Amino acid sequence: MKHDIWFNAQHSPVGAFASFTLGCPGAKGGLGLEIGGPADENVYIGLETRGGGSFEALPFFRGSEDDSRRYDVSANTAQEGAEVRTFPRRAITREFGMCADTWRAGDLTLTVHSPVKQVPDPHGASADVLRAALVPAVFCQITVDNTKGRRARRAFFGYAGSDARSAMRRLDDLSRGKFTGVGQGLHTAIVSDSPGVFSGLGFTIGKVLRPDRPENLVFGLGGTGALMVDVPAGGKASYRFAVCFHKAGIVTSGMPCSYLYARWFRDIEAVGGYALEHWSDQVKLGEAADRRIAKARLDDAQRFMLCHAVRSYLGSTELLESGGDPFWVVNEGEYRMMNTFDLTVDHLFFEMAQNPWVVRNQLDWFTRRFQYTDKVRLPGDPKEYPGGISFTHDMGMANLVSRPKYSTYELFGLDGCFSHMTHEQLVNWVCCGTTYVLGTGDQTWLRSNRAVFRACLDSLVRRDHPVAAQRDGVMSADSSRCLGGAEITTYDSLDVSLGQARNNLYLAVKTWAAYVGLRKILGDLDDRRGAARAGDQAARCAATITGHLRTDGFIPAVMGEGNESRIIPAIEGLVFPEVWGMKDALRKQGEFGGLIRALKTHLRTVLVKGTCLFADGGWKLSSTNDNSWLSKIYLCQYVAREVLGFRTDRKADEAHRRWLLDPENAYFAWSDQMVAGKARGSKYYPRGVTAWLWLSE
Repeated sequence: MKHDIWFNAQHSPVGAFASFTLGCPGAKGGLGLEIGGPADENVYIGLETRGGGSFEALPFFRGSEDDSRRYDVSANTAQEGAEVRTFPRRAITREFGMCADTWRAGDLTLTVHSPVKQVPDPHGASADVLRAALVPAVFCQITVDNTKGRRARRAFFGYAGSDARSAMRRLDDLSRGKFTGVGQGLHTAIVSDSPGVFSGLGFTIGKVLRPDRPENLVFGLGGTGALMVDVPAGGKASYRFAVCFHKAGIVTSGMPCSYLYARWFRDIEAVGGYALEHWSDQVKLGEAADRRIAKARLDDAQRFMLCHAVRSYLGSTELLESGGDPFWVVNEGEYRMMNTFDLTVDHLFFEMAQNPWVVRNQLDWFTRRFQYTDKVRLPGDPKEYPGGISFTHDMGMANLVSRPKYSTYELFGLDGCFSHMTHEQLVNWVCCGTTYVLGTGDQTWLRSNRAVFRACLDSLVRRDHPVAAQRDGVMSADSSRCLGGAEITTYDSLDVSLGQARNNLYLAVKTWAAYVGLRKILGDLDDRRGAARAGDQAARCAATITGHLRTDGFIPAVMGEGNESRIIPAIEGLVFPEVWGMKDALRKQGEFGGLIRALKTHLRTVLVKGTCLFADGGWKLSSTNDNSWLSKIYLCQYVAREVLGFRTDRKADEAHRRWLLDPENAYFAWSDQMVAGKARGSKYYPRGVTAWLWLSE
């Protein structure tokens, strides 16, 4: 896959909250652990010139001051080291896939393999299988073609770590001769077991590549480390490396957790040894995933965006354990919030395809620790009415697990960003739970959560309206947790068209889907009364939405409040009956045919330039706001094509790809919130895996 090549991409193991980020020129990538963006380290990957005496490298570093001057204040350095310059940009090419990212420059080829792997349920899998799935490493290969060379040439792979608390070091001292390596402290390292590879430290990469004496490569003050190999004249050779991460012991506050991988990997040396021993098997996993994506019926822009998004998702994943129980966490990109529920519901489709047990795990943790019960209020009415259960916005932030029943995000007394998302998170639990049950057939889990599903229905109905005769299926009451404010939706940084929860068209269709799901789930539990009640609410909701279709062809973003905004995510909630296989609920002449026809008319009306299309053809989620989220666009494109029968314009895909590759955006790998095509929030983000839905079209 060939594109504009200068963009950062994440290369990440599963469940380690770690990334070897590479792609933007300068010190804009590196080995990052538990951070919300690139590590901003110098990364050195290069080769000696054919003539010898100087070196060329991929441009992933900037000039740095020789740290020896801090010690030798007279600046009488005895040896300046070799010259290291970058390859000419025009001489560098890149091929980018889901798992393999290959760079070529002159006689040097670098491939970084980050396998997309399934992770089995820790409660039933063997230690060997889990070790292979969770090894916190990515796998690299450097190939040097020196067939035209008349002398040996030195290739190198190294970095200068950015953690001021830890020294760079050689791992050779502890590897017992099994491999060579350089790393920083206990947490990051690059290792190799290829014959001829050796390690070195120095103040600069030039001094590592050409030390005044070879014995000085063990220099403990050196802040730059590299692995090197001398490639013989007339030959072509490949060398394998592993980029490793590790963090031992308790890694969270609020609730003590450790990384699950730490059961089998006591330190980074153990990670390196295992990664190299199983290097070929791991690379084959990645190659298989790349072949699958290459065969998928996607256009070039779609394929690029899917690959890019999956990488960023994996970089945010964290598999912890607490008291022996696994705790799956997806961190929210640059914000690092843990299991943000309104992202969980969008990661759902990828996770159900890869690791369905993690969906169950997240739902169980929401029920076990992050469930609460509230009351509700109508606008302008201080009286509180019975509410019900719901779930928090998230489970914590930056490895701080939030206190029970509360998130780190939600504040009180607000009606905009940082207010509560009580209704939406309730809907999200229902939609995720229904998807898990219908996708796996896990009847044991369903029966054990019978009371939760019933409580969710009660809670949804009460949020419709406290008076039964006035219920129309749509949320009318705000949580008492708002303390007089108003609830919001996941679209917290948009205007009222998508931000306000009450009477919101986007949330109403999603609520309809939740009622349809509850009717099925409760019916399967032989709760006929509950199933009938859910079906009645679904019918009311559908009728309300359909009744707001205007003669000029659109449904207002906020119904019944004089709002004129048009929104694309009106159709978003249709994704759930589609993935549940409930085709009857989506037929234009079926039970909810009026709703489906109204939403199709609505989308046809709004999906035009000047309303919900930007000038470049990209999708604009709201006619009254330029903040358009790629993850939601991907999801709505799927619904438009697969449910409503639209043929979407490939110009839109090309526009969305250009947004990601814009020089202002490319540093952040995959980003979500694009304000008129510029990344203004939700950077380095996991949510783009909604694009996984495209594979099922």
